Amino acid sequence: MTVIKINSETIFTNLYNKAIEIGCKATLNEPLCNHTSFKTGGACPVLVEPCSTNQLVEILKFIKANNIPYTVMGNGTNLLALDCGLDKAVVKISDAMSEISLLDDETILCSAGTKMVTLCKFALENSLSGLEFAYGIPGTCGGAVFMNAGAYGGEVKDVITEITHITPDLALETITVNKADLSYRHSIYKSNGCIIVSAKMKLKKADKEVIKATMEDFLSRRKSKQPLEYPSAGSTFKRPEGHFAGALIEQCNLKGFSIGGAQVSEKHAGFVINKGGATAKDILDLMAHIEETVKTNTGVTLEPEVIILR
Repeated sequence: MTVIKINSETIFTNLYNKAIEIGCKATLNEPLCNHTSFKTGGACPVLVEPCSTNQLVEILKFIKANNIPYTVMGNGTNLLALDCGLDKAVVKISDAMSEISLLDDETILCSAGTKMVTLCKFALENSLSGLEFAYGIPGTCGGAVFMNAGAYGGEVKDVITEITHITPDLALETITVNKADLSYRHSIYKSNGCIIVSAKMKLKKADKEVIKATMEDFLSRRKSKQPLEYPSAGSTFKRPEGHFAGALIEQCNLKGFSIGGAQVSEKHAGFVINKGGATAKDILDLMAHIEETVKTNTGVTLEPEVIILR
């Protein structure tokens, strides 16, 4: 196996070489705009995509043994990468780690890197109902658990029974869903330092055509109401209690308002979009303007749903 040597040996080239050696995907000086749905962001010194849980554990062991600064991301659909990039390694849990299996007639085991659209189609193929709400949600299974993703009255917590993760001391651990503290766009994974590797889901047998019709209906609604034709990170702000973020933003006459290449979508005010050539600074400045304007005019404080990749 060929290991590429690049200039002087550094902690990041050492990590790159280790990743290649054990069979991971890896790239040096990788632009993060290629890995986030906003299509913004500078480069990171090395990006590693493990192809299995074993590879992920081995990479994390190497990182910790060599004191390499790092962060973990999924498919980047709820992240904003800064223009300056990152001075740390990025470990990406992508569809390189994508496995789905049936444990019994109604239980699915799904790897964290599996795209939600793939998971929903697998459930449909097996006549399993419960994930229809998630059809069209971008991102991965791991990201959906991390955020407790939801839509159209359904949430990931409604179907998850168990989650397997890697603890900060690199042990594999499985917990029941009640220990994951899943609530509106929240989970324990936002603070516990664990990395999700798989989830078990309990669904229900149902008529395949009914499941398919419901999935297509939800997808049609998304396409008609959301600016899917532009790069974005989905809903920019969380839903304030008793309100809808998009309605508040529209009420403040911000629909279509732009800063640089970032714009409040004219189709749905709850989305900040990259209309073309937006920088992360454009997006952050626009978000700050929205928050200030909504607070001044309505008294409601908006909280970002988008996470900044640091």
